[in-house]
Amino acid sequence: MDSQPSRKELSHERIVATAARAIRRGGFHGVGVADIMKEAGLTHGGFYAHFSSRNALLAEALARAGRDSADRVAQGTAVRRTRGASALRGFVEGYLSDRHLGDIEAGCPVAALVSEMPRQAPEVREAAAQGVRGLIAAVRRALPQDAPADSGPAIASQLVGALQLARALGDNAEGQALLKASRRALLAQYDRQPSD
Repeated sequence: MDSQPSRKELSHERIVATAARAIRRGGFHGVGVADIMKEAGLTHGGFYAHFSSRNALLAEALARAGRDSADRVAQGTAVRRTRGASALRGFVEGYLSDRHLGDIEAGCPVAALVSEMPRQAPEVREAAAQGVRGLIAAVRRALPQDAPADSGPAIASQLVGALQLARALGDNAEGQALLKASRRALLAQYDRQPSD
């Protein structure tokens, strides 16, 4: 027997999803409670029925953004695996894809927000740290079993840095070229399965 979510649960979910997109689009400081509630189609006054503070919303939205991004990367990796790519190749090609370059709102919150994370309230910083740990864990799962233990953090750092630099150049040929060079360098160093 499936239980239907309550109206409050649906509203809560809508607020969190809206904020998860907004923080990646405009950064933590670009997320105002009134704007989020308006974008979610709800009244500003209803905010405190769902969250104790703006920081509570930011922490939950950051966790949601991380889960959404991880799911998206995992799906892309799975598709690439069916085409014969190694797990690492699938992950790297998905993370450093032209699509990820241009889709900040749905992309990895670590890459979108890492420079702002240390300046947030403790509960938001903890959610951010969990996101970083999750990204590193996902990279480790994609590595061959005999890869050095420090490869996960090193690759995650390179992925995030490459995506940030490419976004600084823009969603254009220059940004795409940076991603392509980064994919090639990472895979040449860490992927034991040659490409087609």
